[in-house]
Amino acid sequence: MNRREFIQKTVPVSLLPFFIGGYSVKAFGRSPFLETLISAGTETDHVLVLIQLNGGNDGLNTILPIDQYSNLANARSNILIAENKILKLTDKTGIHPIMSGLKNLYDSGKFTLVQSVGYPNPNFSHFRATDIWLTATDSNVHESSGWVGRYLSDQNEFPDYPTGYPNTVMPDPLAIQIGSVVSSSLQGYNSSMGMAITDPTKFYQFIAGTVDPAPNTPAGHELTYIRQVAQQTNLFAGSIKNAAAKANNKSSLYPMAPDNSLGDQLKIVARLIAGGLKTRIYIVNIGGFDTHSVQAIAGETDTGTHANLLKRLSLAISAFQDDLKLLGAEDRVAGMTFSEFGRRIKSNSSGGTDHGSAAPLFLFGKHVKGGIIGSNPIIPASVTVNDNIPMQYDFRSVYGTVLKNWFGVSTEELKRVLFKDFQILPLFASTGIAEKNELPPHNFVLHQNYPNPFNPNTKIKFNSSGANLTIKIFDMTGREIKTIAEGYYPQGSHEVNFHANGLPSGIYYYRLQSGAFTQMKAMTLIK
Repeated sequence: MNRREFIQKTVPVSLLPFFIGGYSVKAFGRSPFLETLISAGTETDHVLVLIQLNGGNDGLNTILPIDQYSNLANARSNILIAENKILKLTDKTGIHPIMSGLKNLYDSGKFTLVQSVGYPNPNFSHFRATDIWLTATDSNVHESSGWVGRYLSDQNEFPDYPTGYPNTVMPDPLAIQIGSVVSSSLQGYNSSMGMAITDPTKFYQFIAGTVDPAPNTPAGHELTYIRQVAQQTNLFAGSIKNAAAKANNKSSLYPMAPDNSLGDQLKIVARLIAGGLKTRIYIVNIGGFDTHSVQAIAGETDTGTHANLLKRLSLAISAFQDDLKLLGAEDRVAGMTFSEFGRRIKSNSSGGTDHGSAAPLFLFGKHVKGGIIGSNPIIPASVTVNDNIPMQYDFRSVYGTVLKNWFGVSTEELKRVLFKDFQILPLFASTGIAEKNELPPHNFVLHQNYPNPFNPNTKIKFNSSGANLTIKIFDMTGREIKTIAEGYYPQGSHEVNFHANGLPSGIYYYRLQSGAFTQMKAMTLIK
């Protein structure tokens, strides 16, 4: 094994051995995806801030379908927020009353809600579900590279890395993670970006330009090379420190440290952005969303564990956005939340919720389109402990839209990064990057199936404006059953048959998708 192969296969992400605001800072020196953001044909100084909600956020306690409140009460009366306390986004949709900060961002057009984000055939393991979100693959595919790490692995834009870096083209780290958890989303096909260094002694050796001695053997030579790579990567420490010294936070909305760890992390991010760092991606996280028990306080269901988490999230994002505005940096920054899965429709007997499938996803920033993408999830009148919210939008559609319309990635390159085509959503109002995210309206109408209930056959009728569309069937676990219509349908009325032979009784969903347009309805199979 030569040195390059050795370093590519063994060296993990670099941890800079210093702290800002009490948080360790990781600098991702080489990421194929991120390098392309600098070297792509479209010049951009745009920044993306990813907020990971670790544990699986309960979407139905975050964004509430007011138009189906009675059915929701049947499913989770022991944790459901009183209807008169819900903050209304629209007449049909509300947000948890503790999240007034995000409600204000919504009212100002700086907050976009994407309903029921997930993927077909969801996995309910924390580790595997997180892996799927970070690698952006189908649930039955195991991929070692991350979605933000794949982009340039094939193009070899920086073949001699780490020799000669940082330089005038890449003076700053391409991505920074605040905190101690390493995200695998930045892993390239074969390469990592550096070596973890946590011992302060190593940092002083880096400053002095020395490394620990190693044996004069083949293995010792490779060890010396790894230590040199660590030194090379940690040269980014200087640029990060310089950026941190150039700017101070201006918002008075941040909670006092250490009351809100997410706010503390975003404070650092705002400071580095305003300090002129050319870093494209920042990753922060907040944990505790695995709320299997005592999710809310009995009799005061707008309070409790989940409410406290949502309060921290809302306060942190609101303060961060305010800070960016005061620092003159909000034109450059968009943010996105994600969690490995949602929770079940029905609450459990412990006053909590169990692992589920789809959940709402948030984007925020000056240039997001604002508003709600999609419709409220359908809540049946009667549900079981196994029933879930099926996806309306694949999470890779959100990724693809951010890459294309925020960073200017081409359609061809998108397919290589995400492995297949996904619908582009109207998430950004005006960015000046690539084509505008405005999509032509679609005049599709999805009608209720008939007969309903049915056994075993039913017809699904829809009106088409003359375009390509797909209709898929999902069960109540969120599993994709089959595709019953796909291709071009001319203008007019159409109907397709669904044969439920071999399927058990229960509620099923059918989902029509055409471009950014998505519509879902429920139907009941009775045997």
